[in-house]
Amino acid sequence: MKASFESLNTGNRSFLVRRFTEKSFSAPYHFHPEYELTLILKGSGKRYVGTHMQAYFPGDLVLLGSNLPHCWKSENGTNENSVSVVVQFRGDCMGIDFFSKPEMRRIDNLLHKSSNGIFFSGDTNILQQKMLGVLYEKSDCKKFILLLDLLHELTLAKKYSVLNKENYYEELSSDEKERLNKVMAYIVDNFQKEISLDKAAALINMTTHAFCKYFKKVTRKTFIEAVNDYRVDFAARQLVHTNMAVSQIGFDSGFNDISNFYKTFRQRMKLSPLGYRKAFVKKLFD
Repeated sequence: MKASFESLNTGNRSFLVRRFTEKSFSAPYHFHPEYELTLILKGSGKRYVGTHMQAYFPGDLVLLGSNLPHCWKSENGTNENSVSVVVQFRGDCMGIDFFSKPEMRRIDNLLHKSSNGIFFSGDTNILQQKMLGVLYEKSDCKKFILLLDLLHELTLAKKYSVLNKENYYEELSSDEKERLNKVMAYIVDNFQKEISLDKAAALINMTTHAFCKYFKKVTRKTFIEAVNDYRVDFAARQLVHTNMAVSQIGFDSGFNDISNFYKTFRQRMKLSPLGYRKAFVKKLFD
């Protein structure tokens, strides 16, 4: 698996707005030059943006920058369809340098921040309604105006978080991004199973030694640390959103040794898996 390039066909339109209804979201880990605003209406699972993983639920709203790899993976074992609304547009969809104009400064800043992914939290009802307004508007002219209004409304959001806080991704050259995308896609697709350092190195035609040095240089962490970040994040979500046994969560997260799971989890989260679950429950009732 690699981060695939997606070519979007806008036809005679300046941007795309679509509703997707699927048994489970099928798009692979991919990227495209367009900015993307995704709203989840139904379904839950894991959202992968660059090197960041987080659980998603209905109401999840995320703005992604140009060429930022991403995918949404639905949870297994549900009979409910997954439904999303997606708006995709290029930086010049309203004209070259349009967002560089003084009046567009706030939107331009928003788009710059989106290079690392932005998750909008808190009460997003207004944002959701405006996004649905863009989707259902029949007039192309009004749809265009509503998109600008939606972007303006996003700049007013008080509660949001940047997903890729490491911020190294946007510093990479396009060639480095392409190489790293292949490796991150391999991790995303396989962290719950056995991960092979040799396979990861072979994906970008490197020796294992050269790959380890390269990966540490561009991500500021070792390959194993990156894999374990995904595994621990996945385990943490399972601990607070399911009643599964801790040992089973460890195995499902890709750890084939439970003592190693406990050790790695504690190192990263500063709590044991069971302690993390208890702390979360306690916080709910405090």
